[in-house]
Amino acid sequence: MDDIQKTSTQFDSVIQSCREVFLMKLKDYGTAWRILRIPSITDQVYIKAQRIRSIDTKGTQKINEGIRSEFIGIVNYSVIALIQLELGAIETQENLSPEEGEILYDSYVLAAKELMLNKNHDYGEAWRNMRLGSLTDIILMKLMRVKQIEDNLGKTFISEGIDANYYDIINYAAFALIKLDYEDR
Repeated sequence: MDDIQKTSTQFDSVIQSCREVFLMKLKDYGTAWRILRIPSITDQVYIKAQRIRSIDTKGTQKINEGIRSEFIGIVNYSVIALIQLELGAIETQENLSPEEGEILYDSYVLAAKELMLNKNHDYGEAWRNMRLGSLTDIILMKLMRVKQIEDNLGKTFISEGIDANYYDIINYAAFALIKLDYEDR
């Protein structure tokens, strides 16, 4: 198996774990997240990434939930952000069935994978030589960019928009999950 096939297979595996969590939460909560505005989702992803960095920096944690689940949350909330960018937040009631949520999830993850494969081709699997902490820092940087774009009401002069940053965040979180799941194999 060549490197690109290996990455594609490992990406599918970690995304399947994320998808399973997303679907279980759809069963528990429905699409209550439809009420969230983009800045609220950005803050939620930021909290998860900051917790990962804090655990890495301190070397300890007090809540018995590891960083793997935080990276899964980052993937899933980033997909939610992309869905909300397309559909917009709702005011009171859910207006998306769990089945529609699943279809949208799959379409955004597929688009993220296609982007990852294209970038991975050009960058030559460079992410495999990165440290887990660097992946976390890049996610945090992307979130700071998103916050700045949000503060600028979505306007950019030369940079990619909010959606491009969320696609990158999905992919960096997937890389982190691959490192966590396959690093010593």
